Amino acid sequence: MTTRVYAQVVGVVLLLLGVLGLLLGDGLLLGLVNIDIVEDIIHLITGGLLAYVGFGQRDEGVARSVVLVLSVIYLLVGVIGFVLPDMGGLLQHDYTLGDNLIHLALGILGLAAVFASGRGGTATRRA
Repeated sequence: MTTRVYAQVVGVVLLLLGVLGLLLGDGLLLGLVNIDIVEDIIHLITGGLLAYVGFGQRDEGVARSVVLVLSVIYLLVGVIGFVLPDMGGLLQHDYTLGDNLIHLALGILGLAAVFASGRGGTATRRA
């Protein structure tokens, strides 16, 4: 999976999740994941950034940089969520185990996409 494909897929999913969260209000989505206004806005911002670099940005380096930064942030949020489920008072509702696992998965998959596309790009330049 290239970085841009990852950005396209995850960007659209996060945008949809942000909109759905705003429509449904605060609480738990399907009893599994936290949805509140702060989380919804963050999903809209990060989803918009990922969608932009996935669909609109033609520079693979920019796409890789954005995915790398957001992946590290999601990875950190996943780890911190186990220790500070309310993110130090930023969230009205605590992160659940599902939230933390999803954030960790987004971080790990994003890093994998960045590093996999980096190797592919290097090999293409040498040929």
